[in-house]
Amino acid sequence: MSLKFAANISMMFQEIPTLEQRYEAAKNAKFKYVELTFPYAEDIDKLKAAREKAEVEQVLINAYPGDLNTGDLGLAARPERIQDFKDGLELSIQYANALNCKRMHILAGRVFKDISFEERNEYKKTYMDNLKYAADRLSQEGILALIEAVNNKISVPDYFLSCPHEGLEIVKKLNHPNLKFQFDIFHVQIMNGNLTKNIQEFLPYIGHVQLAQVPDRGEPDKNGEINFPYIFQVLKNVGYQGYLGLEYKPRGKTEDGLIWMKQLHEIDL
Repeated sequence: MSLKFAANISMMFQEIPTLEQRYEAAKNAKFKYVELTFPYAEDIDKLKAAREKAEVEQVLINAYPGDLNTGDLGLAARPERIQDFKDGLELSIQYANALNCKRMHILAGRVFKDISFEERNEYKKTYMDNLKYAADRLSQEGILALIEAVNNKISVPDYFLSCPHEGLEIVKKLNHPNLKFQFDIFHVQIMNGNLTKNIQEFLPYIGHVQLAQVPDRGEPDKNGEINFPYIFQVLKNVGYQGYLGLEYKPRGKTEDGLIWMKQLHEIDL
């Protein structure tokens, strides 16, 4: 069983100025699959044409995050932004359908102030209500809804969902056939570690995997905490058949950093 790596063209190929051009760059680097974070500042028709020309499969986008310039990073857990969340979801669906993308990460969002226990419960209720709404709505489009725990130790200190096991419990509690967990190896390692056992535990609920080295979020090579050849073998051993999104920040030119993929072939993964 071969692993299916998807280039995240929002974070990779930064030396190329536009997302449209990065589709072609991903193809030239021999990728068959791509993902991206936020396409919403880009012309939808131009992105559609660029993906089709490059003949790569779009495997994931993030849902509309709100206004990134004012600090938004998702709206799903924000009690005061419920209608904004629903409106943004419709825009997300337009982009997903244009790109023929069948997975969407629903971002919880930030908590911008210290909140009481009661307020946190209100955020969580809003989050779960919105997730059910999104899972229902996306199922009508044939798009899988995903949630992800984002670490609050390095990346986003005020993100609402930072604990991987809390995310897993939400997926279990909602028990929706169109809602899965996005297992980001970078975030899980920072928050919880224990990657082998966590992969095994989470596997029935995983809808997508992403990765980057810790702590610098660079290439999945030897320059960090994670032994990626071992982790890739774990994923193969447990029978994971989905995509592995390369959501990392290249330390230099993207193609130069892809030597790690060539080294994988040498050890017969």
